[in-house]
Amino acid sequence: MSLPKCIALFLVAGNTFAAGNGAMFGGGLEGDTDDGFSGSLIGSWGFSEKTWLSAAVAKSSVELHSGRNLDTLYGDLELDHFFDPVGVRIAAAYWGDSDILESRDWRASLYWRGEKAMLSADYEYRDFELTTPGTDLSPGRQIMFDADGLGATLRVDLGESMDLRLSAIKYDYSVPFRPTQDRDVVDLVSVSRLSLINSLDDHRASITLGLDRGLKRWEFDVATSEGAVAGARTNSYTLRYLMPMGDKSDIEIGLGYDDSEAYGEVTFLSLYMFFYGAD
Repeated sequence: MSLPKCIALFLVAGNTFAAGNGAMFGGGLEGDTDDGFSGSLIGSWGFSEKTWLSAAVAKSSVELHSGRNLDTLYGDLELDHFFDPVGVRIAAAYWGDSDILESRDWRASLYWRGEKAMLSADYEYRDFELTTPGTDLSPGRQIMFDADGLGATLRVDLGESMDLRLSAIKYDYSVPFRPTQDRDVVDLVSVSRLSLINSLDDHRASITLGLDRGLKRWEFDVATSEGAVAGARTNSYTLRYLMPMGDKSDIEIGLGYDDSEAYGEVTFLSLYMFFYGAD
């Protein structure tokens, strides 16, 4: 998924759970060689050692093939409670450009966490409203549809300083997409990795290897996805480096590369900063 908030929340999850009562705030910017740009703000509040509320807002801007800018807004609210050893996460999100595509999402996860591993079963319901712009040759269309997603995430500690995370999800859409007939839809989704409209995935999977070196952390991520509309496959490779800026702050730098059948080869760079507080 090319949502900047997901990257950020995954990176700081270990820090927030370890902090107990307290708070984390952060934000970052990301850009790619297709002139895509995004910015995000995130925050987590610990009501107790086992209950966390997280929120995120983001905005991305890309240029469509028609020359029009696609400005997408994103908002997310998630509640996490750990009963030990089982936990529950529920979330609601909105993202889109009201003139083109809007989605209202609901997520739920049931997870088990032990000393060396965590396993979660994930469900997501997405309610879409897509409006394709009209042209001189054809009128615009409005398409209402939804999707159910089922997935799983596994995180395993490989040692004191190394961990591995596997994640996958598959979506079932209420309408069939046909790339030939739906050319106007394809033109909207095949523009940039930072276009949040590219979240119209049929399925996606990723594997992440993390390595801790004291207070510093390296992560290497390999992900693959296939679009629901055009059926185009995208392979992504990302390297991230997290290091302290002070006693209660971190900075994270990411460098990645996409090889996509939809929008070609793209290099991207991200910069995030995180600040922590405790009761």
